[in-house]
Amino acid sequence: MTLLTDTPADITADARAGRLDGAGQAWSGRIDADRAAAHLTYRVRGEGQGAVATRITAGRHEFLVDEPAALAGDDVAASPVEYALGALISCQVVVYRLYANALGIPFDDIAITATGHLDAARLFGKDDAVRAGFQSVELDVRITGPESQERYEHLASVVDAHCPVLDLFSNPTPVTSTVASV
Repeated sequence: MTLLTDTPADITADARAGRLDGAGQAWSGRIDADRAAAHLTYRVRGEGQGAVATRITAGRHEFLVDEPAALAGDDVAASPVEYALGALISCQVVVYRLYANALGIPFDDIAITATGHLDAARLFGKDDAVRAGFQSVELDVRITGPESQERYEHLASVVDAHCPVLDLFSNPTPVTSTVASV
Protein backbone atom coordinates (compact mmCIF):
# COMPACT_ATOMS: atom_id res chain seq x y z
CA MET A 1 0.00 0.00 0.00
CA THR A 2 1.27 3.48 -0.87
CA LEU A 3 1.05 5.98 1.96
CA LEU A 4 0.94 9.74 1.61
CA THR A 5 3.89 11.27 3.41
CA ASP A 6 3.33 14.88 2.32
CA THR A 7 -0.08 16.46 2.02
CA PRO A 8 -1.00 19.94 0.80
CA ALA A 9 -1.38 22.55 3.50
CA ASP A 10 -4.88 23.65 4.43
CA ILE A 11 -5.74 26.80 2.53
CA THR A 12 -8.51 29.36 2.91
CA ALA A 13 -10.90 30.10 0.06
CA ASP A 14 -9.43 33.61 -0.22
CA ALA A 15 -5.87 32.30 -0.40
CA ARG A 16 -6.90 29.76 -3.06
CA ALA A 17 -8.64 32.49 -5.07
CA GLY A 18 -5.51 34.64 -4.80
CA ARG A 19 -3.33 31.82 -6.13
CA LEU A 20 -5.76 31.06 -8.96
CA ASP A 21 -6.06 34.75 -9.91
CA GLY A 22 -2.29 35.19 -9.81
CA ALA A 23 -1.60 32.12 -11.91
CA GLY A 24 -4.35 32.99 -14.40
CA GLN A 25 -3.10 36.55 -14.82
CA ALA A 26 0.52 35.46 -15.14
CA TRP A 27 -0.28 32.84 -17.78
CA SER A 28 -2.61 35.17 -19.64
CA GLY A 29 0.11 37.82 -19.78
CA ARG A 30 2.76 35.35 -20.96
CA ILE A 31 0.50 33.92 -23.66
CA ASP A 32 -0.61 37.38 -24.82
CA ALA A 33 3.04 38.44 -25.09
CA ASP A 34 4.17 35.25 -26.83
CA ARG A 35 1.69 32.61 -27.98
CA ALA A 36 4.50 30.01 -27.92
CA ALA A 37 4.68 30.43 -24.12
CA ALA A 38 1.58 28.23 -23.90
CA HIS A 39 3.43 25.25 -25.41
CA LEU A 40 4.54 23.03 -22.54
CA THR A 41 6.54 19.82 -22.64
CA TYR A 42 6.40 17.26 -19.84
CA ARG A 43 8.89 14.43 -19.42
CA VAL A 44 8.42 11.52 -17.04
CA ARG A 45 10.80 8.57 -16.63
CA GLY A 46 10.08 5.04 -15.45
CA GLU A 47 12.23 2.05 -14.47
CA GLY A 48 10.97 -1.47 -13.95
CA GLN A 49 11.19 -2.88 -10.41
CA GLY A 50 10.05 -6.09 -8.76
CA ALA A 51 7.76 -8.36 -10.75
CA VAL A 52 5.95 -5.74 -12.86
CA ALA A 53 6.19 -2.50 -10.84
CA THR A 54 7.59 0.76 -12.17
CA ARG A 55 9.33 3.55 -10.28
CA ILE A 56 8.23 6.80 -11.91
CA THR A 57 10.19 10.04 -11.70
CA ALA A 58 8.29 13.19 -12.63
CA GLY A 59 10.35 16.29 -11.95
CA ARG A 60 11.27 16.18 -8.26
CA HIS A 61 8.56 13.62 -7.49
CA GLU A 62 8.83 9.83 -7.39
CA PHE A 63 6.11 7.25 -7.08
CA LEU A 64 5.50 3.57 -7.69
CA VAL A 65 3.02 1.98 -10.04
CA ASP A 66 2.22 -1.73 -9.69
CA GLU A 67 -0.43 -4.31 -10.39
CA PRO A 68 -2.41 -6.53 -8.05
CA ALA A 69 -1.24 -10.12 -7.57
CA ALA A 70 -3.84 -11.36 -10.08
CA LEU A 71 -1.93 -9.40 -12.75
CA ALA A 72 1.52 -10.64 -11.60
CA GLY A 73 2.19 -7.63 -9.37
CA ASP A 74 3.19 -7.22 -5.76
CA ASP A 75 0.26 -4.83 -5.12
CA VAL A 76 2.54 -2.23 -3.51
CA ALA A 77 0.95 0.69 -5.37
CA ALA A 78 -2.00 1.62 -7.56
CA SER A 79 -2.12 0.18 -11.07
CA PRO A 80 -1.43 2.15 -14.25
CA VAL A 81 -5.14 2.42 -15.07
CA GLU A 82 -5.91 3.55 -11.51
CA TYR A 83 -3.27 6.27 -11.86
CA ALA A 84 -4.84 7.25 -15.19
CA LEU A 85 -8.22 7.66 -13.47
CA GLY A 86 -6.49 9.54 -10.66
CA ALA A 87 -4.86 11.86 -13.21
CA LEU A 88 -8.28 12.53 -14.72
CA ILE A 89 -9.81 13.27 -11.31
CA SER A 90 -6.97 15.55 -10.21
CA CYS A 91 -7.00 17.49 -13.48
CA GLN A 92 -10.76 17.93 -13.15
CA VAL A 93 -10.36 19.29 -9.61
CA VAL A 94 -7.75 21.81 -10.80
CA VAL A 95 -9.88 22.96 -13.74
CA TYR A 96 -13.04 23.12 -11.59
CA ARG A 97 -11.24 25.39 -9.14
CA LEU A 98 -9.72 27.49 -11.93
CA TYR A 99 -12.98 28.10 -13.78
CA ALA A 100 -15.16 28.40 -10.67
CA ASN A 101 -12.90 31.26 -9.67
CA ALA A 102 -12.79 32.82 -13.16
CA LEU A 103 -16.55 32.58 -13.71
CA GLY A 104 -17.59 33.57 -10.20
CA ILE A 105 -19.29 30.23 -9.49
CA PRO A 106 -18.11 29.45 -5.96
CA PHE A 107 -18.23 26.07 -4.31
CA ASP A 108 -17.17 24.84 -0.90
CA ASP A 109 -16.02 21.28 -1.55
CA ILE A 110 -15.51 18.98 -4.50
CA ALA A 111 -15.17 15.19 -4.60
CA ILE A 112 -14.94 13.14 -7.78
CA THR A 113 -15.20 9.40 -8.29
CA ALA A 114 -14.03 7.94 -11.61
CA THR A 115 -15.13 4.48 -12.71
CA GLY A 116 -13.44 2.91 -15.71
CA HIS A 117 -14.58 -0.25 -17.50
CA LEU A 118 -11.80 -2.30 -19.08
CA ASP A 119 -12.03 -5.58 -21.00
CA ALA A 120 -8.78 -7.46 -20.21
CA ALA A 121 -9.29 -9.83 -23.14
CA ARG A 122 -7.17 -7.60 -25.40
CA LEU A 123 -4.42 -7.33 -22.77
CA PHE A 124 -4.11 -11.12 -22.69
CA GLY A 125 -4.33 -11.56 -26.47
CA LYS A 126 -7.76 -13.20 -26.41
CA ASP A 127 -9.78 -10.66 -28.40
CA ASP A 128 -8.21 -8.13 -30.75
CA ALA A 129 -11.66 -6.71 -31.52
CA VAL A 130 -11.89 -4.88 -28.18
CA ARG A 131 -9.75 -1.90 -27.31
CA ALA A 132 -6.90 -2.40 -24.84
CA GLY A 133 -7.92 0.64 -22.78
CA PHE A 134 -11.10 1.64 -21.06
CA GLN A 135 -14.30 0.95 -22.96
CA SER A 136 -15.92 3.76 -20.97
CA VAL A 137 -15.29 6.04 -18.01
CA GLU A 138 -17.87 7.72 -15.79
CA LEU A 139 -17.14 10.70 -13.59
CA ASP A 140 -19.36 11.37 -10.57
CA VAL A 141 -18.69 14.96 -9.49
CA ARG A 142 -20.09 16.05 -6.13
CA ILE A 143 -19.99 19.77 -5.40
CA THR A 144 -21.25 21.52 -2.29
CA GLY A 145 -21.81 25.22 -2.28
CA PRO A 146 -24.23 28.11 -2.58
CA GLU A 147 -24.93 27.99 -6.33
CA SER A 148 -27.83 26.37 -8.18
CA GLN A 149 -27.64 23.02 -9.96
CA GLU A 150 -27.87 24.88 -13.28
CA ARG A 151 -24.82 27.03 -12.47
CA TYR A 152 -22.82 23.96 -11.47
CA GLU A 153 -23.88 22.20 -14.67
CA HIS A 154 -22.66 25.22 -16.65
CA LEU A 155 -19.37 25.06 -14.74
CA ALA A 156 -19.09 21.35 -15.55
CA SER A 157 -19.51 22.01 -19.29
CA VAL A 158 -16.79 24.68 -19.19
CA VAL A 159 -14.48 22.39 -17.21
CA ASP A 160 -15.01 19.49 -19.61
CA ALA A 161 -14.17 21.75 -22.57
CA HIS A 162 -10.87 22.84 -20.97
CA CYS A 163 -9.56 19.82 -19.01
CA PRO A 164 -6.31 18.54 -20.60
CA VAL A 165 -6.53 15.03 -19.15
CA LEU A 166 -10.18 14.64 -20.12
CA ASP A 167 -9.04 15.58 -23.63
CA LEU A 168 -6.47 12.75 -23.48
CA PHE A 169 -9.24 10.31 -22.59
CA SER A 170 -11.71 11.67 -25.14
CA ASN A 171 -9.58 12.22 -28.24
CA PRO A 172 -6.81 10.32 -30.02
CA THR A 173 -3.31 11.57 -29.18
CA PRO A 174 -0.44 10.70 -31.52
CA VAL A 175 2.12 8.54 -29.69
CA THR A 176 5.45 7.52 -31.17
CA SER A 177 7.67 4.89 -29.62
CA THR A 178 11.28 3.95 -30.15
CA VAL A 179 13.07 0.92 -28.78
CA ALA A 180 16.84 0.68 -28.40
CA SER A 181 19.00 -2.14 -27.15
CA VAL A 182 21.56 -0.66 -24.77
